[in-house]
Amino acid sequence: MSVECREKIVDEPKTSPVAADLLAHYDAHARDLPWRVAPADRRAGVRPDPYRVWLSEVMLQQTTVAAVTGYFDRFVTRWPTVDALAAAPDEDVLAAWAGLGYYARARNLIACVRTVAAGHGGQFPDTEAGLRTLPGIGDYTAASVAAIAFDRPSAVVDANVERVTARLYAIETPLPAARTEIRARVAALVPADRPGDFAQAMMDLGATVCTPRNPSCLLCPLAQHCAARAAGIAESLPVKLPKKPRPQRTGTAWWIEQDGKVLLVQRPGSGMLGGMRALPDDGWSARGDGNAEPPMTGQWQRIDAAVAHVFTHFSLDLALALYRGPQIDKVAFENLNGAIWWPVDNIAGAGLPTLFAKAAAVAIQHR
Repeated sequence: MSVECREKIVDEPKTSPVAADLLAHYDAHARDLPWRVAPADRRAGVRPDPYRVWLSEVMLQQTTVAAVTGYFDRFVTRWPTVDALAAAPDEDVLAAWAGLGYYARARNLIACVRTVAAGHGGQFPDTEAGLRTLPGIGDYTAASVAAIAFDRPSAVVDANVERVTARLYAIETPLPAARTEIRARVAALVPADRPGDFAQAMMDLGATVCTPRNPSCLLCPLAQHCAARAAGIAESLPVKLPKKPRPQRTGTAWWIEQDGKVLLVQRPGSGMLGGMRALPDDGWSARGDGNAEPPMTGQWQRIDAAVAHVFTHFSLDLALALYRGPQIDKVAFENLNGAIWWPVDNIAGAGLPTLFAKAAAVAIQHR
């Protein structure tokens, strides 16, 4: 063999047996997702839309594919491009996001897309470093967009990939301490020729085969490589430290209705449910209970029902009270931030976050 031929072979991108087996499985079993370019189409030269990739990754943070799909379809139908979403009023975007949860993502979404539109000519940067300069984009989102949209050899590690990798290499160090090793292991596996497909294949494997409970090891394309399967410990990995119990908080929401309309306010731009329309409440937060003080004097009727809601870091029992008069005066109305009268028969159109949508449903039943 000539020196030139040997050098050519050395220079060709290498794909590990693990990556090769995983990609073969992905080619046959890739999930059909609205933001994804199928592997066959991708090999034929179809490129993913970075806007759709970014939007899906923001929505999928701490949220399931099943929950996200409908929201994604509605967003891209209403705002099909960077410029369209960047031009949308904040309240429209926040209302469209209502019910998806983790509302800081929606505020970051607005800031990010406007930065891309105004500062990058409507085009997302094509590197991890460039993507990390955008508002709301951290290491994970930067890596996933770089890999999936631009085929950069980035190590994309979400909860599914953590689980697959911990089992593949029998990593028994508890999370989060194990993440440094997991990321290094993933980075070593990323193939030079199909990094975007590899990232999605790892996510799919964790979501459909290498599941948290009862993993389908007999169907797994990586079974022959899996150290945890060989040791009989697959289901016990990754090791997670016990979660601290969530604190329990209490609060009150106030239903003020006149002439078929309910009084809604706009929550402060930062903090819990920031910028969203909501019912007035008594200042409950993750750090403490509400003060039970109504937003104005008058006759109040307590409802014998409460709304239970679980946030990431605490649980909330939200009591409800109905305003029975007298007529709301202009001063009291103007003292409430972003106050607006909203038709009760179109309360669904207000875009209330899940907590207040549940509270409104209870109030309507008892008014």
